[in-house]
Amino acid sequence: MSNSEFDVEFSEMQQMKEGDPENGKLNSRTKSKLQQIVRNNLLLILTLVAIVAGFTLGLCIRLTEPSKDALMWIGMPGEVFLRMLKMTIIPLIISNVIAGTASVGAKTNGKMSIVALIYIVLTNIIGCVLGITLTLAIRPGLSDKVKIQPTEFEEQFMETQDIFADLIRNLFPDNIVKTCTDQVQTSYTSQDSKIMENTTEGIRNHTIKLVVKNIGYTSGSNILGIIMCSIVFGIAASVSKHGKPFLAFFKSASEIVITILRWFLWYSPIGITSLMMASIAGISELETTFTKLGLFVLAVTVGLAIHQLMIIPLIYFIITRANPYKFYIMQMAAWVTAFASTSGAMAIPDMLKACEEKCNIDKRITRFTIPFVTTLNADGSALYIVSASIFLSQLEGITLNAGQIVMLCVLTTIAAMALPSVPSSSIVTIVILLTSLGLPTKEIAILFTVEWLLDRLRTTSNVISHAFSAPIVSRFCKNDLKKIDLETDEADEYSTVDNSLDYLQSVVTDSTDSHV
Repeated sequence: MSNSEFDVEFSEMQQMKEGDPENGKLNSRTKSKLQQIVRNNLLLILTLVAIVAGFTLGLCIRLTEPSKDALMWIGMPGEVFLRMLKMTIIPLIISNVIAGTASVGAKTNGKMSIVALIYIVLTNIIGCVLGITLTLAIRPGLSDKVKIQPTEFEEQFMETQDIFADLIRNLFPDNIVKTCTDQVQTSYTSQDSKIMENTTEGIRNHTIKLVVKNIGYTSGSNILGIIMCSIVFGIAASVSKHGKPFLAFFKSASEIVITILRWFLWYSPIGITSLMMASIAGISELETTFTKLGLFVLAVTVGLAIHQLMIIPLIYFIITRANPYKFYIMQMAAWVTAFASTSGAMAIPDMLKACEEKCNIDKRITRFTIPFVTTLNADGSALYIVSASIFLSQLEGITLNAGQIVMLCVLTTIAAMALPSVPSSSIVTIVILLTSLGLPTKEIAILFTVEWLLDRLRTTSNVISHAFSAPIVSRFCKNDLKKIDLETDEADEYSTVDNSLDYLQSVVTDSTDSHV
């Protein structure tokens, strides 16, 4: 090594020891950027840690075979978290839909509704087609490992037509207050009826079962009815000369509810950890279940992954020409909440926050579109329903023909927009659809063994679809909102000028009167 090279190295080492001011500035900038990133995404980071911690602790607790009471107390913080979110969902939807609807007018509301409905139907159809394709390709019901013991499942009498009839009834509620607690659902009761039959051997008595249809109510908020009523009130407020105080109240209520939700979301890491622990710790015969149903779980999981990681982002990219995965990452908090709670409605606050604060989407679009799409869109559930229906048919050794597959796809696409508000509603819908197609349903109870996992996965797929609807609707409607804003600004300017002229005229009049 030459003397000059040695001097250069020595000087570099000396700078490192003494601290190069430029390097010091660079390090401080990098550190401050990292701190800023952590601060901006602290809730998301804590939530992801909560899922990992809950899953790990749940597996450990499961080894101790906890009692039902122990599982209840383990899941209590999570139950409190869900209750806090449920408490604010209805005020959030009512205030936001009324404020959003009144701010954009009937024409723009109609356009947003049409775009959202097209998106809902399209994603439901794609989910069905994808589920059918993968299940027919993998053929999970033909595996030798699937040897199911006969099980009993509560018989379901509901007919396909009653699903759609209940959807229409719930769309037009007869009691606004009752929509917050109950929704219409057709129920059935069986009665024994004796009939007399005249035969060659004389008169004989026979007992037959009659199914009586009753239209009643079931516990659960009628979100669809709430949205419909809110839209009507919002449109009326926008055209009425007395609508300004009404609209101001709901705009204020919207901001207050959002503030409360932001407080509640900071409790989500604790709640999610608790929910995951209780769910994982309560699973029995985990290994046996996956040995028997591994291919079915694989088919559904791969389908949901393709749907939410490839197809929905592709639709987003085609329409908006923006990076879909950047938007996807912004929705991770909503994804995690959906996975932990198995409810798309529970993720509405996270979706609104990400769309408005991180993506800068107009509040009038997000606060109308996301609740509306959340109520009607269930593409992940549609994928699961068709996959499970074909799987159960394969277990019975039945091969569906092309006509039955097309009918299954059509019925599921529509039924996904009107799932009954009962526990495991997707499984109830599977029973109805299989009955409509004349297929056996006696093996349906096997689906409950993997419901704890697949219910979470299909809910995350639903939520991603809900979130992506906002920028897609924005792409088609944002120019209309700009026109409304320009017209409003011009009207405000004219109003200001008129007020100024009226003021000047009154001053001149007062001055003239004083001189007289």
